Amino acid sequence: MTELTMAQALNLALRDALAEDERVLVYGEDVGPLGGVFRVTDGLTEAFGEDRCFDSPLAESGIVGTAVGMAMYGQRPVVEMQFDAFGYPAFEQVVSHVAKMGNRTRGGLRLPLVIRIPYGGGIGGVEHHSDSSEAYYAHTPGLRVVTPATPADAYSMLREAIESPDPVVFLEPKRRYWSKGEVEPGARTEPMDRAVVRRVGTDATLIAYGPMVTTALDTAAAASAEGLDIEVVDLRSLAPFDDATVTASVRKTGRAVVVHEASTFGGYGAEVVARVTERCFHYLDAPVLRVGGFDIPYPPPKLEEHHLPGVDRILDTLARLQWESRWVEPERSAPSAVAPNGLVLPAHDTRVNA
Repeated sequence: MTELTMAQALNLALRDALAEDERVLVYGEDVGPLGGVFRVTDGLTEAFGEDRCFDSPLAESGIVGTAVGMAMYGQRPVVEMQFDAFGYPAFEQVVSHVAKMGNRTRGGLRLPLVIRIPYGGGIGGVEHHSDSSEAYYAHTPGLRVVTPATPADAYSMLREAIESPDPVVFLEPKRRYWSKGEVEPGARTEPMDRAVVRRVGTDATLIAYGPMVTTALDTAAAASAEGLDIEVVDLRSLAPFDDATVTASVRKTGRAVVVHEASTFGGYGAEVVARVTERCFHYLDAPVLRVGGFDIPYPPPKLEEHHLPGVDRILDTLARLQWESRWVEPERSAPSAVAPNGLVLPAHDTRVNA
């Protein structure tokens, strides 16, 4: 095991993939000799040559468009969008071609390519450098959308994404590039389409992904001092969604909060709330709540700490779960229960309306 930053873990994943498969190519803006803005591709051009890791023109639509052609002819391109909002000029290529080629050809032509996108805030970046664009990609059928929260997952999930026969949008939480963790080179963590429980608890479930997983864990630690035992689930994969892991956690705790950096209105958390409510309705002690960024364009650097969800805002939302609770829970062993309005509840759910 080696302690690496997330940026170093991603670099190692790219390095190992380039060494093991000659079809792998890495390119984008400034990813060559410079090593990328965040130094994720540092040393790759020197090690593998300019034919395998190289700079592209400043044209994101061209970067993704050429990746489509390369993948069609058997290569496995890994392209970088440099910053989240820089990827929007390539969005037409992603939605119209990357996501649809497999369906258009009835599976006859797959596109094994990876689109790396540093995303989210927390680095003091200005507008266009700190966006949270995950909902756009997750809403598009035909794309796998994943985001690691730890260096070990960064290494494992990027290796798996490069090996995937399908296109993968790989969202890298840029505020966590310098976070450290143990990584075993060559080792794999859970499959990238699985969520994982990062902290076991009994009172409520915090559902987070990417940059907010660390914040959720910090919140759970702070809540522990107040007598709350909080479970933390790291989604890891936004599309497809791991219903089994998430619903198992929420059915156990009976309460849930979804946390993300993106603006709350129409954000990815709304989909999570809908899925959890549909599958866990008779297990919920309170409505599923969300904590997200405010519904504003990304603010200037000095204001981002007020815009992004932090421990205090999440703790306040956990507190709301207590007074917004609509149910009291008698013994679950009772065969059935009757609510005050005369409605008979299912046998597996003995809660009555308070």
